Amino acid sequence: MALISELRIGLAANLATISGLRTAATVPDNPSPPIAIILPQGVEYDNTFGRGMNTYTFAVTLIVGRVSERTGQNALDAYVSSTGSSSVKLAIESDKTLNGKAFDLRVIDSRNYGELTVGEVTYLSAEFTVLCYAN
Repeated sequence: MALISELRIGLAANLATISGLRTAATVPDNPSPPIAIILPQGVEYDNTFGRGMNTYTFAVTLIVGRVSERTGQNALDAYVSSTGSSSVKLAIESDKTLNGKAFDLRVIDSRNYGELTVGEVTYLSAEFTVLCYAN
């Protein structure tokens, strides 16, 4: 049986394959962009008979610096893209079993592309929804 913490760590490991991207399997006090933060959003229990599978929903918030609007948006665009070496979707789906902790996973969408204020600092960010199937 997979623990939520193991799934978060697996997602962070997959995201760490993107060059220059920091990852956090837990919420950091002071994020240092570019960073991807993994947060559990919910669990749907007992999707198969005999408690054989649960569906875990995770939000991955990707935060980039906003040195200039254009630079930040170009960086965020590369992360949101479904292709390329900075693609969050491709990185997350690079090991769909999370080193054997899950049956499968998929990134189903990207949303909330825009400004994010943390403390007194404004960043650019996008959120990705990940469905992970595990027992």
